[in-house]
Amino acid sequence: MNVTGIAALSTTIAETGRKEEVAVTMLKKQQDAQKTAITQILDGITPPPAPQNLPPNLGSKINTTA
Repeated sequence: MNVTGIAALSTTIAETGRKEEVAVTMLKKQQDAQKTAITQILDGITPPPAPQNLPPNLGSKINTTA
């Protein structure tokens, strides 16, 4: 190999490493944005109201033959 080939190879390796760093950083930012969006959605969900004046046996069994 000549000196020019070694320099070109070194530059290519450095550029590839930088591109991978940028890709990983962008992936992490995207994951953080998705986490924030999902957290906001889940925080906006209100739990269903508690049943009022229902018999204690109601809702304790599932009818699987219907």
